Amino acid sequence: MPNGGRARAFVDLLTQRLSTGDANPVIATPPSQEQIRQIAKAQNATLVQYSIIYDDFQIQGKREWRESALYIWVIQPTGEIAFRQVDLKPLWQKHNASLASSIVGNQEFLAVRSRSSFGSTQPQPNLPTLHQLLIEPIASLLPKDPDARVIFIPQRSLFQVPFPALQDANGTYLIQKHTILTAPSIQVLDLTRQQRQKLVQKPTNGRGSDLVLGNPTMPSVSLSPGEPKQQLSPLPGAEAEAIAIAPLLNTQAITGAQGTKAAIVQKMPQASIIHLATHGLLDDVRGLRSAIAMAPSGSDDGLLTAEEIFDMKLQANLVVLSACNTGEGRITGDGVIGLSRALISAGVPSVIVSLWAVPDAPTSELMQSFYQNLQNNPDKAQALRQAMLTTMKTHPGPRNWAAFILIGESE
Repeated sequence: MPNGGRARAFVDLLTQRLSTGDANPVIATPPSQEQIRQIAKAQNATLVQYSIIYDDFQIQGKREWRESALYIWVIQPTGEIAFRQVDLKPLWQKHNASLASSIVGNQEFLAVRSRSSFGSTQPQPNLPTLHQLLIEPIASLLPKDPDARVIFIPQRSLFQVPFPALQDANGTYLIQKHTILTAPSIQVLDLTRQQRQKLVQKPTNGRGSDLVLGNPTMPSVSLSPGEPKQQLSPLPGAEAEAIAIAPLLNTQAITGAQGTKAAIVQKMPQASIIHLATHGLLDDVRGLRSAIAMAPSGSDDGLLTAEEIFDMKLQANLVVLSACNTGEGRITGDGVIGLSRALISAGVPSVIVSLWAVPDAPTSELMQSFYQNLQNNPDKAQALRQAMLTTMKTHPGPRNWAAFILIGESE
């Protein structure tokens, strides 16, 4: 199965981390079909792996590299594998569009401040929807039971697809039919499972209370190279969210000047659940430079980078990055994956991140609902699904509830 070089390098690194400390750690090779079947059975989920295939075409006498097809593999919990292929050529031949541009257009459409500013990227009414391209070809292979888990393994730009918000011809959202998770690759699913098993085996006496950070005093950052630093805008909604959630986790919210990078980094290794309601800075060029904003103190700049997280040893079973993007620049899968990969590598089996800057009020509602559901049912994917269905009633627009994705383990 095709897999990007970055995902491979990440899996190699993780496999080394998870090896028993031998001098020659096993380097991950692409999983065999048998291993893939085993992973689907172990996850007790339907896996959906996407791969965009490119080809070179003669266009007006010039050779151009264009999207040719979408390959989709569906692996049932029984281990059965089905394959579907979608022709992507009509997108650029007929509509002068691409799958990547449809995704970005769709995301901007959901995340924009006002629809009037949407301009030329507005999806044309005759353009096939993402549901038609990504879901319809495999709809008959997906489980009928809404509680059964579906794990999407998207490639490249597909990581930005808000799968919960994809709508069928009747206007039904995918989250209304399925319990949804995401993973950067099939191997990562195997690894997050190992991380979870390690946590289950650990004695809990060293575990501290849960950690909730909301709206720390913001650091100053230069949003593009060479520009003067400016302070990130405060997030009063994130503070309210943290204060509302903390009692559900039997802890005190850390806010404002208390939320220094030094203090939070000291608390992170003991915490069971880590909830960070603050700005995330996503670096799409080099995912490891992505960072989480905290209050600066002493000589540190207040930015906890993915690179620093990589070197931490965490025992949290869940990290939630809420309010997770500043809205600066285009979000690509790599920025989001950069932070989530780093957390997984540090030992966390389940990470929730957002694909765009979500409005304050609905996020606060969604998160409170998520933690309430989690108290009644330890299945994180089902808790997130129920929270989305609840938030949808008061804030029907998908931009209000569809941004959050659960990467890794459900339980």
